[in-house]
Amino acid sequence: MAAAAFFCLLLLLAAPAAAQQGHVAPGPVVVLHVDGAIGPATTEYVRNGLLLGKERGSPLVVLVMDTPGGLDSSTREIIGDILASSTPVATFVSPPGARAASAGTYILYASHLAAMAPGTHLGAATPVSLGGPGSPLPGAAPAGKDKKEGEGSPPPADAMSAKVANDAAAYLASLAALQGRNAEFAERAVREAATLTSSQAKENGVVEIIAPDLSGLLAQADGRTVQVLGQPHRLQTAGRPILDAQPSWRVKALGVITNPNVAYLLFLIGLYGLLFEFMSPGAVAPGVVGAIALVTALFALNLLPVNYAGLILLLIGLGLMTLEAMNPSIGAFGVGGVVAFALGSLMIFKGPVPEYRLSSGVVLAAVALSLGYFAVALRTALRARRRAHAIGPDTLVHAPGRVVAWSGAAGLVRVQGEDWQARADAPLAPGRGVRVVRRDGLALYVEPEAPEPPPGPGP
Repeated sequence: MAAAAFFCLLLLLAAPAAAQQGHVAPGPVVVLHVDGAIGPATTEYVRNGLLLGKERGSPLVVLVMDTPGGLDSSTREIIGDILASSTPVATFVSPPGARAASAGTYILYASHLAAMAPGTHLGAATPVSLGGPGSPLPGAAPAGKDKKEGEGSPPPADAMSAKVANDAAAYLASLAALQGRNAEFAERAVREAATLTSSQAKENGVVEIIAPDLSGLLAQADGRTVQVLGQPHRLQTAGRPILDAQPSWRVKALGVITNPNVAYLLFLIGLYGLLFEFMSPGAVAPGVVGAIALVTALFALNLLPVNYAGLILLLIGLGLMTLEAMNPSIGAFGVGGVVAFALGSLMIFKGPVPEYRLSSGVVLAAVALSLGYFAVALRTALRARRRAHAIGPDTLVHAPGRVVAWSGAAGLVRVQGEDWQARADAPLAPGRGVRVVRRDGLALYVEPEAPEPPPGPGP
């Protein structure tokens, strides 16, 4: 009996400690800032933020977004991470004046909760490849004309455009179905590049919340039920602390090197560094810098939408300019190399987003520098070709010498410290100065350096 009482006392004493150990402090709301074009660095940043939210037990990860769009591959990776996340994700188009255009609309539709600040807008989710500058978008009325009532959307211009439009519309509609959002606008955003303001998006069931700031968003989100991994999940965001997650140094570095202009310049630095090392063995520094720059550039190009035809033209241009510099001709290789280099530079990136296209200023500067390199190398090569030989057998021609021994039309002469078999049109006296006319194998043809002096008076 006493033992049982003692055991119960131990349980009573241990209960508060166990309860305290089992209690988990509420996790913070993780906030990520998605500003600018969406690319590989954005994918890494969002992925790290979702992992951070899961580790901290966050009730919600908020993507504060202001983007003009981005790369399709990066957008789909972010959407895949959101759909696979066990932590609810909210996309908040903020601050006032921000937008979630193109890729941003897809990410907003994929999020578990969609919110906008007043004065923001979303939409224009048409794939850029469907309509270039000056061409009407599929489903849009011609300029200056409105659709007639009952008139259907005109079909895309070709089969490829139709396939891209149908795929994008179906993809966005499937994302809309996950949280019961407006699928009709999703199709219009793709086919007609339709847009909505924040108030219109709320009225049309595209977003759930309009909030002036983050605290207003969290207050309205508290108690809402969203679908997470196919299961209802009740949000508990009231009173939770906010963790503003900043991109790591790796994400920042990735953002720098995946800038098309930086990747392009690194590629050129790498090629020129290795080329200089091959032309001047032993310099070491250009080869080391070139190898590092080239490997970094290839890593960045692997993440960017590269047009391989442009890349091949760029390499052909560099090869032709190098060939012209090493073997100067009439300039055909050099001119062709500059043209191929310029065309390849303009074609190398095919991304539809302006932020992922190569700057024309960078292209002009690179072409000018390459042309300058080609001109300097060509001038140096021509100057070296015209310069007299300093070493080798050709230096014997016109070299002075002195007769060592002579008999008839042949003899022995000393030229440049060496004795050579020699021939001449007339006999030469030992000690006489001569000059080499030409060389024939191991024999030299010489001529007197100066006329023989007249004989002196007899005894």
